Amino acid sequence: MSRAKHLPTEERRNEAVVAVIELAAAKNPEDITTTAIAGRMKLSQGALFRHFPTKDAIWREVMHWVSDRLLERIDKVAGGEADPVAALEAMFMAHIAFVAEHPGVPRILMGQLQRTGSTPAKQVAHTLTSNYAIRLRRILAAGRSSGTLPAGLDDAAAATLFLGMIQGLVVQALISGDQDQMRADAPRVFAIYRAGLKHDVTKAEERG
Repeated sequence: MSRAKHLPTEERRNEAVVAVIELAAAKNPEDITTTAIAGRMKLSQGALFRHFPTKDAIWREVMHWVSDRLLERIDKVAGGEADPVAALEAMFMAHIAFVAEHPGVPRILMGQLQRTGSTPAKQVAHTLTSNYAIRLRRILAAGRSSGTLPAGLDDAAAATLFLGMIQGLVVQALISGDQDQMRADAPRVFAIYRAGLKHDVTKAEERG
């Protein structure tokens, strides 16, 4: 009997997550069936449901996997930068790289957010966005305190714009199917964001 049939529960659950993300890269996530997931894992549906009681439980696990790994990646790169703006840039590029490596992730996320009502996976997605924004606002506030960024910077708006830039690049990549273009555009997009961060809006308003 093959060793693959006796993987620990946690490893099997991670294997299911990877299967879903790989399937989502090639097809509409809403069309992914438990039969397809089990087939990708070379398991029976019954074996799959021993690890996940429902399909929603699979989607929730996928979103937890995405949240944990994305936040871990951006925390690692941001922590290696003393300058707040450099930390933001490192986070931006790391996020784009994560999406490029896992093109099924944004398709899954968008599919979950479009579902009506509250679902377990949708709740995890909202928590991810909230935790990400908290990290951004903390770095932006540190930049204001150190004088690296203007004292009048709107941290909340700057954090929203940061996430919006990533979402825009991701949507364009989904439309074109060109992950390489997304990677190529990211540095130029962040350069404009960096220039905007350093612009003192309050002084500009006073002059106006």
